[in-house]
Amino acid sequence: MCVSLTQNSEPEIFGEPAGADAATLTVVGRGSPVVFLHGWGLTPRVYGRSLSMLAQQGHRVVTPTLPGFGGTPDHPPEARTFAGYAAWLGRFLDDAGISEPVTLVGHSFGGGVAIQTAHDLPERVARLVLVNSVGGGAWSSDGWGIRPIGERPLWDWGASALGEALSIRTIAHTTASLVNGFLPNTLRDPGAVWRTAHLARRADLRHELGVLADRGLPVSLVWGRGDRTIPLASFESMRKALRNPPVLTVTGGHGWLIHDPTSFADAVRRSLRSP
Repeated sequence: MCVSLTQNSEPEIFGEPAGADAATLTVVGRGSPVVFLHGWGLTPRVYGRSLSMLAQQGHRVVTPTLPGFGGTPDHPPEARTFAGYAAWLGRFLDDAGISEPVTLVGHSFGGGVAIQTAHDLPERVARLVLVNSVGGGAWSSDGWGIRPIGERPLWDWGASALGEALSIRTIAHTTASLVNGFLPNTLRDPGAVWRTAHLARRADLRHELGVLADRGLPVSLVWGRGDRTIPLASFESMRKALRNPPVLTVTGGHGWLIHDPTSFADAVRRSLRSP
């Protein structure tokens, strides 16, 4: 299923791209395609207001629901990696009839998928905007003792993610979206939810980021300063791997773009104008 949000309109359901194997939310606008990749445990519907605002700025926004979320089938075991998601996204773009290089905007887990896609399928990606993205290689429990991200305890990651989810839930306009996103994901396929959580928690994509820097791909980092899910040490390691790319910091936590669609649209606009 695809959903189109035109400016100042209610969602209008129309069919899905031929051969597509995932639900898709398409926000219709003008210009080159911007593909938005959602965060862990969520679906594109949670970001509806933010994506609509982005479309109003003249972008044609396409947002696939990633495998394992929103009722879409999980990957087979051999493809449950960021490389598997990147290959899936390439097929999705083919099915959607998008042949030109796209701007990938990835939030959280979606940022990891965006990084891997740009690395594996360079001809498909013109630019990256990474919003509070996974992929850094460092973690610290106190801001001082920096340790490899793979050593971050599950309980620490889970507590941070839960805190962010509850923060999102307190925003009235996202409550229904969260109930229609994270909870159904957990009930439909709890195994997929926790497999992707493990993948997100341990994501270290510094090598891939270094390759992107070598290629000269335009990459911008957008960072909510109050993020409790992605450690500051992880963000800083991403910036180092990219050799100090353009960085825009904003007020808010991990899900700030859901809370503040106007600031999100402005952040993407400014990122797309970066060198």
